[in-house]
Amino acid sequence: MGKSHVFAARSQMPVPAADLFSWHAREGALERLTPPWDSVQVLERTGDGIHVGARVTLELRMGPLPQRLVSEHTGYVEGSSFEDTQREGPFATWVHAHRMHPGSPPEASVLEDEVAYTLPLGAVGDTFGGGYLRRRLERIFGYRHTLTREDLRRHAAYASQGPLSVAISGASGMVGQALVPFLTTGGHRVKRLVRGRANAARGDVAWSPDQGHIDSAALEGVDAVVHLSGANVAAQRWTPAYQEEIRKSRTETTRVLCEALARLRQKPQVLVSASAIGIYGDRGEESLTESSTSGEGFLAQVTREWEAATAPAEAAGIRVVHLRIGVVMDPRGGALAKLLPVYQSGIGGPLGTGQKWFSWVSLEDIVGLVRFAIANPAVRGPVNAVAPGAVRQGDMARTLGRVLHRPAFFPTPPSLVRAAFGQMGEETVLSGARVLPAAAQAHGYTFLHPDLEGALRFCLGRSAGGAEFRHT
Repeated sequence: MGKSHVFAARSQMPVPAADLFSWHAREGALERLTPPWDSVQVLERTGDGIHVGARVTLELRMGPLPQRLVSEHTGYVEGSSFEDTQREGPFATWVHAHRMHPGSPPEASVLEDEVAYTLPLGAVGDTFGGGYLRRRLERIFGYRHTLTREDLRRHAAYASQGPLSVAISGASGMVGQALVPFLTTGGHRVKRLVRGRANAARGDVAWSPDQGHIDSAALEGVDAVVHLSGANVAAQRWTPAYQEEIRKSRTETTRVLCEALARLRQKPQVLVSASAIGIYGDRGEESLTESSTSGEGFLAQVTREWEAATAPAEAAGIRVVHLRIGVVMDPRGGALAKLLPVYQSGIGGPLGTGQKWFSWVSLEDIVGLVRFAIANPAVRGPVNAVAPGAVRQGDMARTLGRVLHRPAFFPTPPSLVRAAFGQMGEETVLSGARVLPAAAQAHGYTFLHPDLEGALRFCLGRSAGGAEFRHT
């Protein structure tokens, strides 16, 4: 048996200890706290949440190969602490205590995570794995504490509105997988629109938009609907068949949903429907706000039709928000997931000329903007979901290289992009638009990640995080 170690992380939190505990006890806390750069998958859950005896089985990576970890909850004190212990996994021993201490003033609290662990292989494990694990723990818990603090702050801002019932389409996509646990840990009830068999106990709503069917009765009385469905525009070359799939996956699903919402007796107060900054087309140096005209190209046409398909909901008196989403920077999917292997191998660089504008947004700000749009009755119509700090593609490349400590001067010529991706590459990689979040800022939204380097450091675990760490 190797040497026993203790790692601890402490942070101030902006809510009372009981509220901090409740956040951790709700559905989705584990998913919310899993860092985006970590490849962790929940395989199985048994038991009652975080109560003693409940278990969770995970698949994680501690090196090149996936490993199985079975964790059992072994301690629980309502409102102040809980504990989980490894029963099977990569460590010789692992016990994680989560503690919520009253703060000063009493409206605040202190979150303390303490991990007592022993590495496998005794002294060999300590020599070759000790330093790596200490750095990994600081990255993970720095991220977790920062995210917990910001989530609590965002939920507290709307606490007077009480818990909501929110229906979400596209809940299995990148945005949906972040939004669902954000809402459930905040005390809200989520109903997922799912194709195929619906789990009524979980609150699923069955729909088959291709066939024009939706279980409207299950939507009666929901407070808000968030519509995120749509085929990935960058998944493959744009053959005529795939262009039609892109169009129908947006316009037809939106029409079916909005016609169903319009027929409800108890209609939702708001529909937040995903849209895209592709509506502006390739616009050179022009600064674009929500009042700017739409542009040219396939994506612009599809996005116009996409937004127009919400007309039945708006005509029925439902407040409609079109969230025009920019390039979402998160390692779990989208552009950043495709770029990371290239940059980590040392051959990253600007796409095309590097001079086109790159209007991006962090995944956490998409989640925040959805919640902001639901909560604020004055927010309606198009809302540009982009950070205020748009950059040129060359600057994006240099920033990502700096965060990763990798070179970023190998350009990808426009001719190569066109040859590899055709029209899809032309409109998604070689085009650019300087899009500004005018509506969001006018209504008072504060961006969690207004600058690209800060956003990348957060989602890649390269920021300090603000927690106090202790190793013994």
